[in-house]
Amino acid sequence: MADDRYDDGMRVRREVLGDAHVDRAVAATTEFTAGFQDFITRYAWGDVWAREGLDRRTRSAITLAVLTALHCHEEVAMHVRAARRNGLTPDEIAEVLLHTSLYAGLPAANAAFKIAQSTLDEPVPPASPVTPASPAPPVAPVAQSPLDEP
Repeated sequence: MADDRYDDGMRVRREVLGDAHVDRAVAATTEFTAGFQDFITRYAWGDVWAREGLDRRTRSAITLAVLTALHCHEEVAMHVRAARRNGLTPDEIAEVLLHTSLYAGLPAANAAFKIAQSTLDEPVPPASPVTPASPAPPVAPVAQSPLDEP
């Protein structure tokens, strides 16, 4: 029986992260990590990343911001590469990190900038064919907080 969520997850994972990265992750899977690899393929990639509510550029920008905020330095380079595959420019990646610094702190953003610069200095691999998600639906205006300036 076909497992559509797993298959979709593997397809999206390869499109976003690249075949080489996914092949390394699959090859490094052990009996101990197999359940986790299955989980992230099905749910992170086959469910959340495959949803139509946000395009991949937006998902990549959010991912970089959250990884920076949480000090997940070991994941930043991989997702800088993914952001480039998803169409973000180096200038847009820098803007995401600069914006994140306001809310996550300067040390977190400083570390992410260093990792991103090193990653952006790497040779650019050929682009994977990516099928962009549908454009996001319009977002309703956010109510102004009483603390916001009028």
